[in-house]
Amino acid sequence: MKKITLTLLPMLFLFLAIGFQSCTKDDEPKEFIADDNTFANFASWSLDVERQGMDPSLGAAHGGNDSTTVRKIYFKDGVKRSGDEYAVGSTILKYSYNSNGQVNMRTGMVKRGNNFDAEHNNWEYFVLMPDGKIASDANGNKMRGANLLNGMCVGCHSGASGKDYIFTK
Repeated sequence: MKKITLTLLPMLFLFLAIGFQSCTKDDEPKEFIADDNTFANFASWSLDVERQGMDPSLGAAHGGNDSTTVRKIYFKDGVKRSGDEYAVGSTILKYSYNSNGQVNMRTGMVKRGNNFDAEHNNWEYFVLMPDGKIASDANGNKMRGANLLNGMCVGCHSGASGKDYIFTK
């Protein structure tokens, strides 16, 4: 009888440990990989900031920087920073246009996670089409990545590293 009990007892503990582990909740995904649907319907997201005019820190970034340029920054699901960082899957879109309504550029950021670009808190940058799909360059390559536009995105956003690479919040 003791032999059976000693054999079954470790199996019971293992079963319980697996059961409890599967019941724990980990709401944050380890990695979020954006696709052509990620930025769809961005105009229905939370409009966090709207700015107009010159911004000396922008230079030519985000498709225009004169007195008529309007920049709208949308946060999907009204995402906010938790502590010092945004959660994996946080999605942001910047829509820039001039007073004539001519769109200059749509750009996006996604907190990708999984050590995608750990040195810069795992953000991935995007150039987007009017419908929110990821744009392609002349060679058909999707315009996305940690070093998009020869590192210009991460280079500029590093100036906001103390706010998890986001200037507006």
